[in-house]
Amino acid sequence: MIPKLVDAEIELALQGLPGWNRDGDAIARHYRFADFAHAFAFMTRVALLAEKADHHPEWSNVYNRVDIRLTTHDAGGLSRRDIELAHAIDG
Repeated sequence: MIPKLVDAEIELALQGLPGWNRDGDAIARHYRFADFAHAFAFMTRVALLAEKADHHPEWSNVYNRVDIRLTTHDAGGLSRRDIELAHAIDG
């Protein structure tokens, strides 16, 4: 089983993830792009990262906005996998 992060670990991790916020048992970030094509290109890049990590986001897209929420269902909340994927997405 994947270990769930404790509150102190989450708060420390969020210090290194500007723009990401706690959302219950998840972290979330909202992105805005010039248009739909840029938003979709971003989602394609994230999809490749997520597939490689075998860890997939909860997300939505409306025109130039992409909302991403990361949580580890197997852990019952946030895990190191969420933090690593958030860093990869921001990279």
